[in-house]
Amino acid sequence: MPEVWVEVCTLDELLPGEFKVAWDGETAIAVYNIDGDLYAIEDVCTHDGGDLAGGEVHGFEVECPRHGARFDLRSGTATLAPATEPVAAFPVRVEDGMVYTRDNR
Repeated sequence: MPEVWVEVCTLDELLPGEFKVAWDGETAIAVYNIDGDLYAIEDVCTHDGGDLAGGEVHGFEVECPRHGARFDLRSGTATLAPATEPVAAFPVRVEDGMVYTRDNR
């Protein structure tokens, strides 16, 4: 089966410190620019199912705006309770100035 990548935005639209959310079918994927490096995780807190995008970013961690759980943007690992289960982390690529991601599960 061929790999299908989802267009997120242009690289110019995703500056350091910013994020964008794209959909790969039913999966919301939040793509973050951390100091010029791009990371993508599923946009859902494993504690209660709320959105992570828009939560405060602390280094390489995003904090769930509802209950304060944190997840590592590089791996999806839950780093602070109340979440204990990781979120999915996804690949990101840049081609011709366009940012892409995909649900590779």
